[in-house]
Amino acid sequence: MGLLASRDVFSWLLVASVFQVSSVRLAQASYLCTAYLNISYTIPETNQTTWFREEMGLYGQDSPKTSVVGNVYLADPIYGCEDDTFYRRPNDSRGWIALIERGNGCTFTDKINVAAMNGAAAAIIFNDNGAENRVIQMSHRGTSIVAIMIGNFRGMELVQLLEKGVPVSIAIELGKQHGPWMSHYSVFFVSVAFFVVTAATVGYFIVYSARRLTGLRQQNRKQKKLKSEAKKAIGRLQVRTLRQGDQETGPDADACAVCIELYKPGDVLSVLTCNHFFHKSCIEPWLLEHRTCPMCKCDILKALGVEMDVEEQPQISVTDFRSFSTSEDLQSETVSNTHSETASSGYASMHGNEHLGAAEASQNGVQEEQLDVSPHYDNLAFEGDIHGKSEVRT
Repeated sequence: MGLLASRDVFSWLLVASVFQVSSVRLAQASYLCTAYLNISYTIPETNQTTWFREEMGLYGQDSPKTSVVGNVYLADPIYGCEDDTFYRRPNDSRGWIALIERGNGCTFTDKINVAAMNGAAAAIIFNDNGAENRVIQMSHRGTSIVAIMIGNFRGMELVQLLEKGVPVSIAIELGKQHGPWMSHYSVFFVSVAFFVVTAATVGYFIVYSARRLTGLRQQNRKQKKLKSEAKKAIGRLQVRTLRQGDQETGPDADACAVCIELYKPGDVLSVLTCNHFFHKSCIEPWLLEHRTCPMCKCDILKALGVEMDVEEQPQISVTDFRSFSTSEDLQSETVSNTHSETASSGYASMHGNEHLGAAEASQNGVQEEQLDVSPHYDNLAFEGDIHGKSEVRT
């Protein structure tokens, strides 16, 4: 039981650990932070400056959540995957921002690292064609600069301005932080609650198993004790070997109630206290398990006076209704008790001595009224045997 409980505890703790780590990773992955873009540009022909601010970007999962300001330069080629990607910028420019299109089979990490290698302080990656203004949270491990994604529509507007030679300046600012569906505190409390429930479940399982095992042990001890007492009682039962011509071997005799076979000469019978008899080899295994007669349910332990432990004999209080009985009821009860005591103590039906002789009564000088009462027998075969003996004596 200890090994099984240890395995269960280990399994539960392993599941809890995996659940906690997965929850933390999921919380980190679902942590979103938007980006405001302050875009300003001046059209040379009209010398008109346009400025607008919009929450259009989304910081990458591995990006530093900081603000960056700088001029924007377009990657050439526009996907910015190759190490020889060129950015049309002044040689002494600092803090500039790279504009790159998503796609062409390379990862976000490749695009961002190529821009950082060229000296960019941030990288704006706009979604590919057909995605409109949809953005995703990029995963780009191994990068060090700020990286955000914007939609395809806004990205193409910036590309058109840059291709026309219009200088564009962008200030990336930290936007709203959208917490995960499960914060770190929530993960902690859920983990604690999970461990508490797990500990309670394991504790209940251990207690339940211990109580069940204790109950089984007590039941086994009780069964062994009852079998031991049953063996003693079986050893005190009368044993009889049938002979040729016995009443029990006749064509009209009863069969053994256990094996349903007719009695034959040479069969060894065990006679119970209730005068029912069976094959010795059939009834003894039954008595070891049940300790009662298969026919009348008579308890052989009680009939033979085998003492049991007090804890195995529950005391049941029953209201004594004999005080309300009439004299006739008392007389019939006395006769019934006399018959039962005679049957259980000495097998009176098997040994004879049932009637007092008339000569003995006359010697005592007492005139008694003879009441001819036939003894009651539960087994017809023995009853026939006794009547036959009585007729021979007469």
